[in-house]
Amino acid sequence: MSSKQRFATPVIALVIFALLWEFVVWINGWPNYVMASPSDLGPAFYKFRWLFLEFGWDTLWRTVAGLMLAIAFGVVVGMIMGFSRTMREALYPLLVGFNAIPKATVVPVVALLLVGQHNLNTVLLAFMISFFPITVSISIGLSTLEPEYRDILLSLGASRLTIFRKIALPKTLPEFFGALKVAVTLAFIGTNLMEIVEPHGRGLGHLFDSGKISADYPLMFAVLIALAIMGIGLYYVVVILEKIFAGWAERQES
Repeated sequence: MSSKQRFATPVIALVIFALLWEFVVWINGWPNYVMASPSDLGPAFYKFRWLFLEFGWDTLWRTVAGLMLAIAFGVVVGMIMGFSRTMREALYPLLVGFNAIPKATVVPVVALLLVGQHNLNTVLLAFMISFFPITVSISIGLSTLEPEYRDILLSLGASRLTIFRKIALPKTLPEFFGALKVAVTLAFIGTNLMEIVEPHGRGLGHLFDSGKISADYPLMFAVLIALAIMGIGLYYVVVILEKIFAGWAERQES
C-alpha cells in the first residue's frame, strides 16, 4: 500500500462516518438538543475556540504525563515479573484485582485524598488506568523468552545485560508497542474521568461537563470529537515510534 493510500483510506472512512452521522440525524429529524450533527460542530468549535485550545492543552499534557508514568512503572514491574516466577505469581493477583476495580469508583477516592491537587489527581488517574496492559505485555514477553538463547549466550560469556539488550528487549518491543496503543486510549479515559468529576477543574472533561449543565449538546459532541482527534494523534505518534524501533516485526503485505 502506497503512502497516499495509507493517508486516503482513514480520511475516506472518516468522511463516510460523518455523512452517515449527518444522515441519521436528518432522517430522524432530531434537533441539536437531542443529537448534534457534524454540521453543528463547526459553530461550537468556533464559539469556544480559545477554551478548546486552553483546555485541550491541559488534557493533553496531563494524559501524556500519566502515560509516561505508566510506561516507567509498567516496564520496571513487567521486567521484575518477567524475570522472576516468584514475583510474577505474587504480583499478578494484585494487578488483576486492581485492574478489575471500575476506575470511576476510584475517582472520588483520589479526589478526596488529594483535595485541590487537580493536576496531580488527573495525572494519577491516567497512570492508574493505563499501566496494566504495559506491565502485562512486558511480563509475558520476558517470561516466554526461549531459554536456549539465554543458555547459549551465557556459555559464550555474555552478561545478563547483554542478553537483555540483544535478545529480550527486541523480542518484547512488538508486544510493548501493542500494549502502548491500548494504554494511550485508556490514559485519555482516566484524564477525562477526573476532569469531569473534580469541581472547578480544567481540561476538556470539565468543558464537557459545562456543556452538560447548560444542555449545550453541540459543545458536548464537539468535546468528544476533540478528544477523539487527540487520541488518534497520540496513537499515530506511537505508530511512528513503533516503525522506528520495531518496524522489523511488521509483516509486509503485497
